[in-house]
Amino acid sequence: MVADISSDKLLLDKAKQVLKDNMLNGIVIPAQGLYPHQVLWDSCFISIGLSHYNVKQAQKQIREFFNAQWKNGMIPHIIFNPLPRYWYDRRIWRSWISPLANKSIATSGMTQPPMFAEAITKIGSKLNGSERLEWYNSIYDQLVNYHTWLYKERDPKDRGLITLIHPWETGLDNTPPWLESLRHRHAPWWVNVIVWLKIDKIADRIRFDGKYVDYNQRSSSVEALRLYDALRHIRAKKYDTSSILNKPPFAIEDLTFNCLLIRANQYLKQISKEIKRPLPNELLTKMNSTEMALEELWDNQEGMYFSRNIITGNLLKQVSVSSLLPIYSGVISKERAAKIVSLINSNEHFDVPFPIPSVPPSSSWFKPMRYWQGPSWVNINWLLIDGLKRYGYVKEACKITDITIQMTKNNGFYEYYNPLTGEPAGVSNFSWTAALIVDLLMN
Repeated sequence: MVADISSDKLLLDKAKQVLKDNMLNGIVIPAQGLYPHQVLWDSCFISIGLSHYNVKQAQKQIREFFNAQWKNGMIPHIIFNPLPRYWYDRRIWRSWISPLANKSIATSGMTQPPMFAEAITKIGSKLNGSERLEWYNSIYDQLVNYHTWLYKERDPKDRGLITLIHPWETGLDNTPPWLESLRHRHAPWWVNVIVWLKIDKIADRIRFDGKYVDYNQRSSSVEALRLYDALRHIRAKKYDTSSILNKPPFAIEDLTFNCLLIRANQYLKQISKEIKRPLPNELLTKMNSTEMALEELWDNQEGMYFSRNIITGNLLKQVSVSSLLPIYSGVISKERAAKIVSLINSNEHFDVPFPIPSVPPSSSWFKPMRYWQGPSWVNINWLLIDGLKRYGYVKEACKITDITIQMTKNNGFYEYYNPLTGEPAGVSNFSWTAALIVDLLMN
């Protein structure tokens, strides 16, 4: 036991050092090199880890995003590094073309999974009573405005489920359910020419991310170009949701996003109750409707939850780790939760030596080292550990916790890991991996 404590202490110190080393302009970025900008759900996970030993920095990670909030309440998923050498990244998005954008801060024009309420609450739990109330009150109105924006602009069917317009909003950028939808979207002529001339093969070897990561571990060049084309379509509409949804590149009620929103809504209610500032009735009604609407994404035949294309009305029946995340939402029945646990424990699905794979090995999409098409991610494990514990599956939660910690002990704090071998992949010294290991160890 002494050896384990010593080993955990060493791992904890190493994790804190990663976060220290990734400090840039006063903010902890996802990773040096490939990820020089501040990213929404990265910052939320990072702040949860920081809250254990540096509350002020944890608060700053969150405040930066609320400082960049748009006039309509939207919080963008990227705040761009202001250094001159990153001018092109800012130019790609051109957030300033929207009349609603924050003109003083260059950002992206879309959002990401709404982890803010949980991060804010986790930070609050480390403060004394008066400090916690001050923290919550200082950010409450902006948090409410963000949740209000989601329902006002991203629930076009008025059924409580939030619609995403691009896979980058899911956080799971090249996840199979969205890529399957991409296959059915007409490719722009210039992408077809690139494929015909096989220029994409050359692009694979000169890509920017290839400087830091094996390009075979990332989205393919063709996928990336087509997703960039979808961004161009959204940008041409000046990021106006109503215009985009008239003829959207994508319009999907994403399962991951809505599960995280349900949990975020629960935390927002908790904050509201603690500071005695009631939420607007209309927002409360919408929040409650999301919990009920989640069951619309259940498929009896497959015995799983899936995302749904709102244009066709069809469920996107490509199995991915998203199908497990309703257990994190905390609102599904015990019977449905048991079904999800059976998937986690099934050799035909998600039971692998180093869980939890982003795509099960039984899927035709499975690639154990390619981004969101197979690797295990610490943040997904962290979400599932939390959900499993709340449903009473402590044994399964502890198993995933132990393996997750062991993966980082053996290999370091990488972006993701091969679910079959535990081999590290993506960038090294990845902040949310380090931050969430801090949280797992401290808890």
